[in-house]
Amino acid sequence: MPKMKTKSGALKRFKVRGSGSIKRSQAFKRHILTKKSTKVKRQLRGMAEVHESDVKLVRAMLPYA
Repeated sequence: MPKMKTKSGALKRFKVRGSGSIKRSQAFKRHILTKKSTKVKRQLRGMAEVHESDVKLVRAMLPYA
């Protein structure tokens, strides 16, 4: 049986924590920032956890994570 390939786009976007949960970066922080308030931009910093309904899909894209 050949090795399964990891989706390279998913590899760049998601990281698996030691506990097994998957973290992702926040969306809406790349451009068109002038109309967003400082509070919104501050709250978009850092990482967030992948929603439980999407975990199965992400794990399928990252077979060895």
